[in-house]
Amino acid sequence: MAKPGRLGVGIIGAGKVGAVLGAALRAAEHAVVGVSAVSEASRERAETLLPGVPVLEVQDIVERSELVVLAVPDDALGGLVEGLAKLGAWQPGQLVAHTSGRFGVGVLHPVRAAGAVPLALHPAMTFTGMSLDLTRLLDCTFGVTADAAMLPIAQALVVEMGAEPVVIAEADRLIYHAALAHGSNHLVTLVAQASQLLREVGVDTPERMLGPLLRATLENALASGESALTGPVARGDTGTVAAHARALGEHDGGAGGDILAAYLAMAQATARRAENRGLLKPDQLDGIREALTATADDEPDENGPGAKGGH
Repeated sequence: MAKPGRLGVGIIGAGKVGAVLGAALRAAEHAVVGVSAVSEASRERAETLLPGVPVLEVQDIVERSELVVLAVPDDALGGLVEGLAKLGAWQPGQLVAHTSGRFGVGVLHPVRAAGAVPLALHPAMTFTGMSLDLTRLLDCTFGVTADAAMLPIAQALVVEMGAEPVVIAEADRLIYHAALAHGSNHLVTLVAQASQLLREVGVDTPERMLGPLLRATLENALASGESALTGPVARGDTGTVAAHARALGEHDGGAGGDILAAYLAMAQATARRAENRGLLKPDQLDGIREALTATADDEPDENGPGAKGGH
């Protein structure tokens, strides 16, 4: 017998996020009544994570669902919502939740106009689209945005999926999402760049060398914030910073790479934060900035700092 308050859930978009969240809601004893899946990979994902759930057209899913989960790319969300509104698909009292980090509930204006309830439920984690994501949800937080009266519903749905809801104001969604993208996506770029350099100097398994260092650094940064800051910039070791920049300029000049530009930008940001914490004396800060600026000025500007050869 179904628990009171169980919903008929429709999943629009059986990508990595949609299929996993559908499985999590199903585990909470909601009934997944349909899923949309266009590609072969999406269909296979739906069959694996949502066995027995019919693959339906989007309009049919909306018609059958008390809760519609829109797990589609950011740029597709607005057009999809408006298109369904023009078809008269949204129903009064229906819950409509999207999983975009960028948007709050404003993008769901056509949903609200039809008398349905807009919710923004963004999981702050990277998905594989496999069952192991269901376990990862237990350590995950969701950025939740909704009208004040509807926040308890949004929060309850997140809790039922095993995660923790964190309320994000509508006006703060872009900064919220930029913070996550900056921390997560750019971390991958930094690791890739460091791995590339190590491989090029003969380290066959850079992940073994970087793994313990980066894990410890991340744990320290999460636990202690900027108190965990170490390294030549924070120490005011101008000679080392200048030598790094020269070497990377020569490297990128030969490889046409992007590593120097990233190093200069992050070193400048690190210097500013070290100054704010009182870690650098004025003369040390000036020396670091001069070393970084000199390297940037020596780089041809056709494609930005570090695009071509340096010293």
